[in-house]
Amino acid sequence: MSTVRASARWIRADLRARRGQALLTVLAVAGIVTALITSATLLEDGTNPWRALFAQTRGAHVWIHTKEAPDVAALSRLPGVEQVAGPYRTAPVTLALGGKKSPVALRGTAAEPPRVAAPLVREGRWLRPDDTGGVVVERSFAEALSLRIGEPFTVTALNGASHPLIVVGLADSADQGFYPEWTPGLAWTLPETLTRIEPAPGRSESVTGLRLADGEETLPAVHGAVTLLDEQIQRMSTWREVRASMELDNRLLGLLLALFGTAGLVAAALAIANATGGRVLTQTRDIATLKSLGYTRGQVFALLVAEHGALGLLGIVLGLVCGRLVTTFALDGLPILPLSPVPLLAITGGTAAVVLAAVALPAWRGGRTPPIPSAPAAPPRGHLSRLARLALLVRLPPALVLGTRDAFTRRTPAVLSIVGLAVPMMMITIGLGCWATLDDFLRHPERVGQAAALTVHPGRLPAEDAARIAGADPDVLAVYPGSEVSALEPEQTRSVLARALGTSGEPYPFSVVEGRMFSARGEAVAGQGLLDLLGAEIGDRVRMTVGGTPLIVHIVGRVVEPDHDGEVLSLGMDSLAAKDAVPPQFYGLVLKEGADPAAVRARLLTASGEALEVRRTVNPAERLVVIRLVIVALTVVLALLALANLLTASALGLRDHALDLAVLKAMGLTPRQVAATLVTGTGLLVVLGVVAGTVAGASVVAGLIDLQGHTSGVGAGIGRTPSAPVLATAAGTVIGAALLVALIPARRAARAQVPVTAR
Repeated sequence: MSTVRASARWIRADLRARRGQALLTVLAVAGIVTALITSATLLEDGTNPWRALFAQTRGAHVWIHTKEAPDVAALSRLPGVEQVAGPYRTAPVTLALGGKKSPVALRGTAAEPPRVAAPLVREGRWLRPDDTGGVVVERSFAEALSLRIGEPFTVTALNGASHPLIVVGLADSADQGFYPEWTPGLAWTLPETLTRIEPAPGRSESVTGLRLADGEETLPAVHGAVTLLDEQIQRMSTWREVRASMELDNRLLGLLLALFGTAGLVAAALAIANATGGRVLTQTRDIATLKSLGYTRGQVFALLVAEHGALGLLGIVLGLVCGRLVTTFALDGLPILPLSPVPLLAITGGTAAVVLAAVALPAWRGGRTPPIPSAPAAPPRGHLSRLARLALLVRLPPALVLGTRDAFTRRTPAVLSIVGLAVPMMMITIGLGCWATLDDFLRHPERVGQAAALTVHPGRLPAEDAARIAGADPDVLAVYPGSEVSALEPEQTRSVLARALGTSGEPYPFSVVEGRMFSARGEAVAGQGLLDLLGAEIGDRVRMTVGGTPLIVHIVGRVVEPDHDGEVLSLGMDSLAAKDAVPPQFYGLVLKEGADPAAVRARLLTASGEALEVRRTVNPAERLVVIRLVIVALTVVLALLALANLLTASALGLRDHALDLAVLKAMGLTPRQVAATLVTGTGLLVVLGVVAGTVAGASVVAGLIDLQGHTSGVGAGIGRTPSAPVLATAAGTVIGAALLVALIPARRAARAQVPVTAR
């Protein structure tokens, strides 16, 4: 018991003597754990809100859109089908609100919520039998249009008739993704209300959901439905498509956090190992005294692990608290789920293992300290390093030559210091690359398929008049007719988007990163997600059903496609059947350089008497602005790790050359020259670490971003490396700040009296 009390007093005294270094260790580990928990929360199972929504609503795994209501009994007998939702009659209508028109899929459903795929009401209530004009609106669609409970609005059917409706509830659904990534918007109403709005059966479709016993095995049910319904199927979707549409933004953010967190964990292990090793070297006399008082090698090992490991474990606890606060409050606006116990325990246990492993090796070396230490420790190597010899050859000032010699007095701590600085700098450089990529998206939207700043829908005007008005504006450079139709892939198990823009002779300026632009009928370009889905390559010919018409397309190029996970086929209007191409659904407007989209939109609305519907194209980079805040926050954490390594290197330099300071002063070096010697020794390690980290980060950042683009369906070719001035500024700033930090202890040591310094 007395040994335990003595150990506790010794640990307490040592921590008090180095409060700043101990605090840095705790904060660094806490920051890394916070980043790991946040990233795991965003990435868990790759689902985000879909998992909870699907479980709460007992969602359907497969949704089938057909021309007429299918045979429910036959569908329920398909292999793996557990329950059938619907069929529900659905009609397309247009919602007019505040001068803006939005397409809506109005679905007829009973007043009693269904047992399968029941919408989850978040505000208001579900439909009642007397709600003849009431609707429940999908929540993300309602938020985009600022719809509130009790708010009236008007919908227009395909026959041109207008009908007033009122919002009675807002609900979440796992049937489709969030608006506007998944369009049209979804709303539920009573069947009699739907019949009143759209009485013609030919202008509606039937939607049926299949809930499977094993959601992972969707192919048997899908193939069975295709065989059973044959040509009745217009399009199909599975739970994987819905999940993917809900996870896109958070997945990108989460992967960035995971990358920073994992690399930061490596840097933290290096920092803790370096700091522990430095303290063990500094405490050689104290450890020898403990040995002479009867401490065994195992007791000394346990003492050092307890002291230095406790700092890491305290950082883990603090990180768990901060991670919970971040995911609960800071990310409250994002549709995320709490982290489940298994990944939480994995992060906690893994970080604790890394911390203890980083502490164990120097603690083991400390346990081997002999009871009677040798004379005051001197640098272990007396010969000059190659850098020191080079410094002599180029006739640098004596202070710089001596500092260069001191940098590699202890090789292992020097290498740990360099790597410990290089890893954070590499991650900071990668963060700058992500920032540069976002800036490039915003400055050059045409590189991500956003050449058209505005999209014009004819509205109440004929398509020809809409094109004439748009082309007459002085800031409009080009007008491209467009249509979007659903396409079935060759096996007819998945629906993808077929987007026609421009013609084969005058194609829309897509951003083609592989192959070439289409130039003839039947040619098309595709996103990476579609190529992966089809297992196709550039140059292949693929048979697809586009808008219900069989079409063999020749894929001649790959484009950067941020929409629908890259599962988009882009072709000319003349490649579509006449029923899909004439008249065009919309027009894409490419503006002159420097033109203001808002001003052009206002002029077009005025020229058309508010008859046109003019929408601004939303740049995908605008949805990822939060990444900038993440980069700044994680840069602070990485800076703490680098600072901890720097302080360790400075402390080791002062310890190893305490006697040298007395000799240098006796030789006539001024305090300023002595300080320059110490700063040079530390600064050389800083320069090597920062330069190595900057070069490594700059060489891999574009490839990492392109790899993420490839796996997410957007496609490679989007990554950007930070410019040379940015890299030079970042490296110079880090080096300058590090030298200023190293100067503080160096000046104190240089100004100390010779006897004190020697002691």
